[in-house]
Amino acid sequence: MIKLIAALGNPGPEYSSSRHNAAWQFVDNFPFIEESSWQKKFNGSLTSFNLRNRKIYIVLPDTFMNRSGICVASVANFYKLNPEEILVIHDELELSFGTVGFKYGGGLGGHNGLRSITSSLGTKDFVRFRIGISKPAHKDITSYVLGNFSKAEQEELPFLFRESATIIEQNIDSDLMEIELKYRKIRIIEG
Repeated sequence: MIKLIAALGNPGPEYSSSRHNAAWQFVDNFPFIEESSWQKKFNGSLTSFNLRNRKIYIVLPDTFMNRSGICVASVANFYKLNPEEILVIHDELELSFGTVGFKYGGGLGGHNGLRSITSSLGTKDFVRFRIGISKPAHKDITSYVLGNFSKAEQEELPFLFRESATIIEQNIDSDLMEIELKYRKIRIIEG
């Protein structure tokens, strides 16, 4: 049962529209937190919302991607949450744009935010919601992930985020293994 959603990204206006900040852009479009107020706590921005009579926290780490674990572990420790009660939302090079999916544990795929969280929590056993950003044709991964979505992709993002929010909302109380089996890879936008 998910009690904390941690969306990974980098603070600052220069990163706000980047592929690496897909999770923060996604949270900006969450329909169920419109009335929430954000507080600066735990090296991040924290809010909560009620879903089916249960409080769920959302945190946006302000520590930059490579140090996300500092924030996520601080929130988890304060609220006495187990790693399997944490859903980490992040960008994913291994999924094409328009594809999303849940993953429980497993490899880190070279994602420094996931590496930091794994190091801080001492385990890989947390749930992930991966937002596909596709692999670049060139080998310069850093400039690609820190670059903005294309104009065509930007036009598709609201629909992608709306459908993804529905999937998360409908499955937030589900068994972790069931979620992964059912929603490991979902193509929302054909491309």
